[in-house]
Amino acid sequence: QVQLVESGGGLVQAGASLKLSCTVSGRTLPTLLISTETMSWFRQAPGKDREPVAAISRNLLTSFYADSVKGRFTISRDNARKTLYLQMNSLKPDDTAVYYCAASRSGLISSLPRFADYWGQGTQVTVSS
Repeated sequence: QVQLVESGGGLVQAGASLKLSCTVSGRTLPTLLISTETMSWFRQAPGKDREPVAAISRNLLTSFYADSVKGRFTISRDNARKTLYLQMNSLKPDDTAVYYCAASRSGLISSLPRFADYWGQGTQVTVSS
């Protein structure tokens, strides 16, 4: 019912910046609105579990970040353009992972979400030292 497509990944050196984008589409507008109450970015590094990185509410008033990216990453969304962004600055080799866009019908209340209802295919981010 909802499709998420990420873009913007790549290979960069430590200290560089990247901006990921995720375009959202759905069969109907009401479905899309209900399904994207919370939008998030997750990542999965080789040999590790997938972890939440950042999340933002539909009304843009609430956002959360993993401690490892606070002060370096910024999540944003343009509801009119149906696009989610992740600005990543001062990248480190530890940020190397596949980054996934995710959407949830649940509201964003007090912490990063651990689950989502819809997932993108992922985009690779590789940071060399």
